[in-house]
Amino acid sequence: MPKVSSVIVPYAAYLRVYEPLAAFPDDERAHWTRYARRPDRPTYQDELRRSLADLLPTPPVAVPVHESAEAFVTEVDGVVCVCPWRTRLRGWQALVDLAEDFPEPVLDALIPPVVRRQSAQDYERWLERNPDARPWIRTATWQVPINWFVLVSDAEREYDGGDGERAAAPVLRYRTPMVQARRRVARGLRALREAVDEGPLIDGLVDVGRWLEEFHPRSLVELDYGGLVHALPAGELEADHSAADVAEGIEALRHGDGAAAGAAYGRLVERWRAVRDRGSAN
Repeated sequence: MPKVSSVIVPYAAYLRVYEPLAAFPDDERAHWTRYARRPDRPTYQDELRRSLADLLPTPPVAVPVHESAEAFVTEVDGVVCVCPWRTRLRGWQALVDLAEDFPEPVLDALIPPVVRRQSAQDYERWLERNPDARPWIRTATWQVPINWFVLVSDAEREYDGGDGERAAAPVLRYRTPMVQARRRVARGLRALREAVDEGPLIDGLVDVGRWLEEFHPRSLVELDYGGLVHALPAGELEADHSAADVAEGIEALRHGDGAAAGAAYGRLVERWRAVRDRGSAN
């Protein structure tokens, strides 16, 4: 696939699910089987560049006309697993989120109302034909949602500081089996509900837990800092053990230690507030 640009596109993190080929219908499984053999598979940066290029025309292409046939591919214990991009579906969902996050005058400046209305109508018609559709990828800009860290452990953390000679970007990610991720969601919810009132943290964990239930039990869950590695200085990135802070906070709640839980939560809030603030900086 030709690249739109060589420019690195920041600042988003990703939660991905890789499903084994056996989880897909026969025709789709055949496609992904062939696709997995390709030596030139694109990266998440290629998907972002293509999406940003679609916003340049007048009027912009808010959502791709056709669904992507691309995916991320990995192997788990010798089994090929794929994470379909589903860029069109995620584009529709992103437009819904934009309407909730920005006032209408700002939205009108970004994407004309007629384009948004047409996209909303297309999405509604598509959902009537595909009521059970769900994305394999969740995206967060300028942050990693705290509830995502509940799914993983510090022992699963993979950090690579990059290679200056080859200009390779740093990588920070976590990978965990689906059964482990679901188990941690259940344990985390029990601890939170016993210690605190209902709130955004619990609601977010319930939501991500329901999403995980939609996938094959032998799937792989990946939390990838993606372009956020460019928003954190190298020293801070290397020292970032947010999953350990979340696990420490939940364990403290389980033992009734509010002070230790508060300290762990405070470290998380301070770390990620600094990142989010860069999103609104000039």
